[in-house]
Amino acid sequence: MTFATLGLIEPLLRALETLGYQTPTPVQAQAIPAVLAGRDLMAAAQTGTGKTAGFALPLLQLLAMEGPKVTANSVRALILVPTRELAEQVHEAVRQYAENLPLRTYAVYGGVSINPQMMKLRSGVDLLVATPGRLLDLFRQNALKFNQLQTLVLDEADRMLDLGFSEELANIYRALPKKRQTLLFSATFSDDIRLLAGQMLNDPLSIEVSPRNVAANTVKQWIVTVDKKRKPELFVHLMRKGKWKQVLVFAKTRNGVDALVEKLQGLGINADGIHGDKPQATRQRALDRFKLSEVQILVATDVAARGLDIEDLPLVVNFDLPIVAEDYIHRIGRTGRAGSTGEAISLVCADEVNLLSAIEMLTRQTLKRQNEPDFEPEHRVPDTDASGQVIKKPKKPKKPKTSGGGGKRNLGKWVDSGEAAPPEPSIKPVRKVPVFNTGPRKRKP
Repeated sequence: MTFATLGLIEPLLRALETLGYQTPTPVQAQAIPAVLAGRDLMAAAQTGTGKTAGFALPLLQLLAMEGPKVTANSVRALILVPTRELAEQVHEAVRQYAENLPLRTYAVYGGVSINPQMMKLRSGVDLLVATPGRLLDLFRQNALKFNQLQTLVLDEADRMLDLGFSEELANIYRALPKKRQTLLFSATFSDDIRLLAGQMLNDPLSIEVSPRNVAANTVKQWIVTVDKKRKPELFVHLMRKGKWKQVLVFAKTRNGVDALVEKLQGLGINADGIHGDKPQATRQRALDRFKLSEVQILVATDVAARGLDIEDLPLVVNFDLPIVAEDYIHRIGRTGRAGSTGEAISLVCADEVNLLSAIEMLTRQTLKRQNEPDFEPEHRVPDTDASGQVIKKPKKPKKPKTSGGGGKRNLGKWVDSGEAAPPEPSIKPVRKVPVFNTGPRKRKP
C-alpha cells in the first residue's frame, strides 16, 4: 500500500516524498480514508506510529478541495492539544505537509503575548492548532469566530477529555457549530473516556491498531526499587554506570524537577528542566537544546509526556511514577518511536506500590525488577503483578506479652490481675462522610 492508493492528492504526495515517508503506518492506512469520507472517528494507536499524519493529511486535503475561502478572524479546522510544546510540534508537522497547498495554518497557546496571535488571526486561518485556554481567550476577545468551522480534532484526546480540561472544553463546545466532523486521536482511552467520547461523536468509526493501553514492544521496561530519599543518589549512580548520553527524566512535581536539576548541575552534569511554571520561551529553549544534544539530562513534569517527538531518544527514566497510570504509557512512548528501540527505567519506592500496581494492571504485564547493589531499600516494595494485586508477605505472629507486677493496663484504667476486664466494644464508631449539597441554598427566614 502507498499513500497514493489512499486517495491523497499530488501536492501532499510531493510533500511526503520530500519528508521521506515511504508507506503509510497501520493507523494512517485506516484513518486517512475515513477522514476523507467525512466520518467521525475515534482512533487509538501506540505512540510513535504516525497519528499526526493520520488526521493532518486528509484534513489538509479536505480544506484544499472543499468549502469556501476562510474569512477574517475565522477558522475552518481546529486541532486542540493539551500542551504548548505539542501545539508547536503538531503545527510544524502540518506546515510541512501543507508546503505545496494554498492554505494558511497557525498555532496559538499561552505563555506568550496574545497580541501577535490576534494580529495573525485577522486575515483568517484555514487550520489552527491551539491549547484550550488560549483559544478561549481569543474567542472571548472576538479575535476568533467559529462559524466556518468544518472539523474539530482532539489530539491526545484522553488527556483533553479528563477533568483538567472539562470546563474549558465545555465552553469551547458551546461556541462550535453543531454540524461538524469530530476526530479523536490518542494512544490510550479509558472506559470512561470512551463512554464520554461516544456521546460527543456522530456514528463514529473506531480504529484500534494495537492492543488497548499497551506500550510499544520496541521499549524495554524494568524497575529498580529504592528508598525515596536515595532516588537522586541512585539516578546519578545509574547514569555514570550506564554512561547515559541523552535521558528524558519524569518527576511528579514542579519542585521535584527543580530540585533534581539543581542537584545534577551541582555535580557538573549538563541538565535542564521544563514544567508549567516556566515561561514558554524557557521551556522551548530547553527542549530544543535537548533535541540537539546540547543538554544531556532533561527533567520534566508530564508536560513532556504527550506527543513530543524526540528523534532517536534512547532512554526514559521515571524518577517518580505518574499518578495516572495511562501517563506511564505516554511517558515511555517518547522512546522506541518509529520502529527504533528504547529503554524505560522506573525508580520505585515503597509508597509508590499502588501506582506500580495500577500501571501493571493497565498494561497487563508485570514489570521486571532489578536491585542495584548498595541501594537495596530498607523499606521493601511489596511484590505486584498484572492482576493489580499487591502481594504482601504474611506477617510473623506476635509473641504473647507477659504481664508483670500486680496488674495490667486496659481501656485507660488499672485492672487487678484477678479482676475480669471489661468487654471490648462490639460496635465501631461510624466515620462521618461529608455530604455536598449541590442544590440551591435556602435562605434563612
